[in-house]
Amino acid sequence: MDNYVKISNHLAGELDIRSALRAVSGEIEKIIAYDHLDVCLIDQDGLWNTSYEVGLRTSWSSSRSLVAASPVRSILNGETDTMLTGDALIDPRYVFPGSVSEPMVKHGLRSRINVAMKVFGRTAGALNFSLRQPDHYNESHVPTVQNLADILAPYFFALRANENAKKEAVERTKIAAQQEGLRLGALRLTDALERERQRIGMDLHDQTLADLTRISRALRPGLTLDETAQLQGEFQGCIQQLRRIIETSVPSILELFGFEEAVRSHFESVRGPDQKTTLSFVDSTHGSMSDLGETERIALFRICQEAINNSLKHAEASQLNVTIDESDDKRVRVRIADNGQFDDAGRTRQSGLQHMRTRAKLIGASFKIEKSSGSTITVLMSRSNQEETVL
Repeated sequence: MDNYVKISNHLAGELDIRSALRAVSGEIEKIIAYDHLDVCLIDQDGLWNTSYEVGLRTSWSSSRSLVAASPVRSILNGETDTMLTGDALIDPRYVFPGSVSEPMVKHGLRSRINVAMKVFGRTAGALNFSLRQPDHYNESHVPTVQNLADILAPYFFALRANENAKKEAVERTKIAAQQEGLRLGALRLTDALERERQRIGMDLHDQTLADLTRISRALRPGLTLDETAQLQGEFQGCIQQLRRIIETSVPSILELFGFEEAVRSHFESVRGPDQKTTLSFVDSTHGSMSDLGETERIALFRICQEAINNSLKHAEASQLNVTIDESDDKRVRVRIADNGQFDDAGRTRQSGLQHMRTRAKLIGASFKIEKSSGSTITVLMSRSNQEETVL
């Protein structure tokens, strides 16, 4: 009885399950011998369970497992309140096809006694004792383990509820922060798009419209062949200007010729006549961009455009590398790296980086920039993210 009182006292000062189990393990060992002790609690969905252990460290506590695959599934499913075996390694209740029994086999845990932990009359988990020595536990140990389970169950149930509440609060905070980030990002991008529309309007007004007005005034009866040819040349120049403006707003090359050709075309259009920067483009996924939706492809292309602009206009890079490959978790990875100087103090460059981050966020992609012997921008995009997002 003294040991049970001490266990209750130890539990009173603990705020999480693992700490609580470690705090009482010494007192429990005075009551019943074990090589491995774990508490297995059923998750809220009823399909999975989570284990907390002391003594031997096993894979049981490293991740959740299905209740249906648990060696104590009969208890967790409410089929029985106790399980007892002299050799779990040959007992089909514990070792069966698909069971999570590897720790028992690895550590030779033969003797086992398991008792249901109940709260409000319902099974919330199982208290499990194991010994390497076979045939150690018997029916006389069951009441002792049941007493321990009755003491531990309400404490551990309350601590688990507290953990779940904390996790839910953290998730709600993260979701709220993401939503606010998307809202602010959309506002910044809307401002940027409005400035871009104004720039296009000024280009049309100050250059193309002015040229067309001048050409229309020059048109008159009796033009010589040379005058006609000159006006035709100027008119073709206006057409080229319009094409460049259209390409800036709608990347038709991307849709007609693909991602690589669009990136190379933009690089050539931005690189100055005196710049010696070279571009390397490698796609080891054999055209994974075609698996993405139109919105995602355009957003990734815009990010590449902005990164190329930064490299050529601000970094003074001599080499620019664009690579597309697949990450370990099967996401499409786009990298734009240069060997130039990274000046993060420039307002224009900071604005460009912010736009890239925003575009990545709005399509559910991750964005990272690394600064070492130049700069490397990495965007990770899931192939399954096909939702249309207004950019």
